[in-house]
Amino acid sequence: MAAPATDNAANTGLQPRVFLFLEGPSSPLFCKIAADLETRGHRCLRINLNAGDQIFWRRRGGHNYRGRGGLEWQNYVATFMDGHGVTDLVLLGEERPYHQLALAAAKARRIEVSVIEMGYLRPDWLTLERNGMSSNSNFPADPQQIIDAAQDLPEPDWTRRHTQSFVADAGYDLLYNLPNVFLWFLFPHYRRHALFHPLAEYAGWLRRLAGSGRNARKASALITRLIDRKTRFFVYPLQLQTDYQLRSHSPYNGQHQAIEHILRSFACHADADTHLVVKVHPLDNGLIDWEGHIARLSTELQIGDRVDFLDGGDLNALSAKALGLVTVNSTAGLHALQIGTPVKVLGAAVFDIAGLSDQSALENFWAAPAPPQEPTRTAFFRLLAATIQVRGNFYSKKGTDAGALAIAERLHNRSVNQPGAFVDPPPRRRPEKIAPARMSER
Repeated sequence: MAAPATDNAANTGLQPRVFLFLEGPSSPLFCKIAADLETRGHRCLRINLNAGDQIFWRRRGGHNYRGRGGLEWQNYVATFMDGHGVTDLVLLGEERPYHQLALAAAKARRIEVSVIEMGYLRPDWLTLERNGMSSNSNFPADPQQIIDAAQDLPEPDWTRRHTQSFVADAGYDLLYNLPNVFLWFLFPHYRRHALFHPLAEYAGWLRRLAGSGRNARKASALITRLIDRKTRFFVYPLQLQTDYQLRSHSPYNGQHQAIEHILRSFACHADADTHLVVKVHPLDNGLIDWEGHIARLSTELQIGDRVDFLDGGDLNALSAKALGLVTVNSTAGLHALQIGTPVKVLGAAVFDIAGLSDQSALENFWAAPAPPQEPTRTAFFRLLAATIQVRGNFYSKKGTDAGALAIAERLHNRSVNQPGAFVDPPPRRRPEKIAPARMSER
């Protein structure tokens, strides 16, 4: 949905700018944002790094980069920015290798960077932040600053406005990734940031889908049993192994390491009558046997009868009855905080804030989990929704139309992270990685 043609840079007194788009979601969202920005008088360009990028741009301003990564790409993107007078950089996933080099070039030129991701407040929100997420986020971390900034903001409308189907999600993903596999020779030097080959991922998802009905029934029965028996339990939702929030903004080198740390801590410090419910991510590709790994480690730690594994089921219903939720930095923690469940964060996360998440050590969390406090909780969600979230999604027409229009408006007005949600330098530190040999000591 385009903005009215009269709402442009010239007649609002804003200078026309040049927006450069890099890799985005397997979705028409970036293309729609560009169309909305151009109705406001700006110029939009795109560097396509692969065939999927090219398919999802389908408009003017596209430039195909077929060179190598590393220094060759860094020199190319820097020259491109200079030659085209780029003022703004828009991308998804600021930790991707190509994006890291582009970000360095942009910062050297004082080009404003905006990062788009799936919403913190899922399911029908999108994230739009200056510079990045987690350790890169400029969102305030001081609770009093958040309370002050949110004092005049209304409670967000939590009514769900947009829906998207798994079929649309899968279809867009296939449309993006299959050309990259079979038409690789068009961009012969492109290197994926993902850990798994797309065909291997699709095979894994098909296997998971085949058993999804059985797994969902099993998970629902377990949740019902835990609640009916008034079992005292904590929840640990797994993230995707490919998630850059886990890979770049946590102390762990991968999910195996995170699982070991949490299970060892639970075995040593949690009350003997408590359970730990580990839930696999709904989009996990099934290529790693998390259930088997957790079962073996639980047996080794002599807590096999206290650790439950879920593949499916209602996480919100589970979190509402839990003693607490422990996470590396999954957005599942946000939903738990919304309903007042104590949350312990082990990586860098925008919601790891005193008075909101539990700030004690993990070994203390098992014994005395601290719930979110008012007015910090209410102020946080109001400020988050008003400044770095917009309504929309990646995979439906109405969701992408609404999301594109809202994002374009904020980019046009330079209102990203406004009002009052930008702190420079970023207030969160990137966690130091834990050496595998030290894991058993923690």
